Amino acid sequence: MRKTAIVAAILAVLFLIAGCAGSQPLSTREEGTLGGAGIGAVGGALVGAAVGHPAAGALIGGGLGGVTGYAVGNSMQNQQNANAQTQTQIQSQQQEIEQQREQLQQLKQSQETE
Repeated sequence: MRKTAIVAAILAVLFLIAGCAGSQPLSTREEGTLGGAGIGAVGGALVGAAVGHPAAGALIGGGLGGVTGYAVGNSMQNQQNANAQTQTQIQSQQQEIEQQREQLQQLKQSQETE
């Protein structure tokens, strides 16, 4: 009976992950949450099997792993968003510098022709 509960818990996690896979890729936050829940469920099922309650262990482990995975994934997602914003600002500043260089070049050329 224990092996059946472990297999059921693992299959439930796999179905959860497969169900979340839509046409759009998962965000870092979603990947962290699902990964944490999956790892937690498997670990919880193993620990639960050792004490005679694999299903309860899988549920508890999956819940704790999901919360932890969300926290880690959320932090990583926020960092990625900040990096993307910084990169956008850098590109904008590089374009402005290039425009100013062109304007300086034009001024130099106009002064030479005078």
